[in-house]
Amino acid sequence: MDRIEDLARAFERFPGIGPRQARRFVYHLLNLPQGERTRVAELVSRLAENVRQCPECMRYANGGALVCSYCADPKRDDGILMIVEKDQDLLAVERAGTYKGRYFVLGGVLTLSGKGVIREKELVRVVQERIKKGAKEIVLALSATSEGEHTTDRVRELLLPYRDGITISILGRGLATGSELEYADAETLSGALQNRKEA
Repeated sequence: MDRIEDLARAFERFPGIGPRQARRFVYHLLNLPQGERTRVAELVSRLAENVRQCPECMRYANGGALVCSYCADPKRDDGILMIVEKDQDLLAVERAGTYKGRYFVLGGVLTLSGKGVIREKELVRVVQERIKKGAKEIVLALSATSEGEHTTDRVRELLLPYRDGITISILGRGLATGSELEYADAETLSGALQNRKEA
């Protein structure tokens, strides 16, 4: 059994990690003192113990509460729902500090070749609930990549039955084509949000 290669292959399954970077992780771990390696292993093995998926926005959050802190916050605007690809995108929007509405995390993107899975049933359920609570706008805040645009098209299809009485918008200028939301700086995100347009 080649433990180095086995662990490197496990790291390669992480998003954006290739073989070279995966091996760098393994050798970094080997160079750590045993106590630090043990702590990393323990953190990984116990990661899900106090983390829950919020049933409203579908993001992963710490704590034992039924819903996450964003969904539980009564000061947030129920009139607007932002749909993002992943938890990191939600955090990037929060760091920008200009959006105070509700969220839904799709959990990924759909590729042009038909791969990928998004939370379609959950999205429809949450949109119906949000409309009942007074939502008037849905912002499609997906990455400006071909996969993000393909996913946006699918989400538009899913939202078609709800177009009466609700505005569907997309982020405006500011995000370069091919860019992922989680890597955008706060100023760019703020501009894209303020300049959103009807989809």
